[in-house]
Amino acid sequence: MGAIAEAIMKYAQPLIDKTDGSTERLQHALSISQFCWNLAMTPEERQDEFLAKMQPIFKMDDDEFEAFKRTVVTPMLKRHQEMFPEMNRLGPMTPARIVPRDEIPPPAPRRLVKKYAGTGRNSLCPCGSGKKYKLCCGR
Repeated sequence: MGAIAEAIMKYAQPLIDKTDGSTERLQHALSISQFCWNLAMTPEERQDEFLAKMQPIFKMDDDEFEAFKRTVVTPMLKRHQEMFPEMNRLGPMTPARIVPRDEIPPPAPRRLVKKYAGTGRNSLCPCGSGKKYKLCCGR
């Protein structure tokens, strides 16, 4: 597993530990951790708006959702800040500017440098392999 996947699994571990180990419960725990991760990456001034949009998706009434925020979301946001402090300092990301095709400079011409300049493609390779240059050092 790569370093990023390991970090995400470590982040999700408290939610994973609360499951019964079934595939369905593990997937649910990972989905909740992904939700919390995304919320942590959202600027603080937009987090309440993000949460409000998610409440109907979770199909929770106001009391259930407040308990969910208090017992799951808030601890996971704190965990994210503790585990990944540099990520939280980056600030909002600005979208990349799409460059029109006519503004993209053409690539620099590639100049092939022959290892043995002046050797013909079908000549024996000067390296002494006994192969034609094109099949040996001329590739």
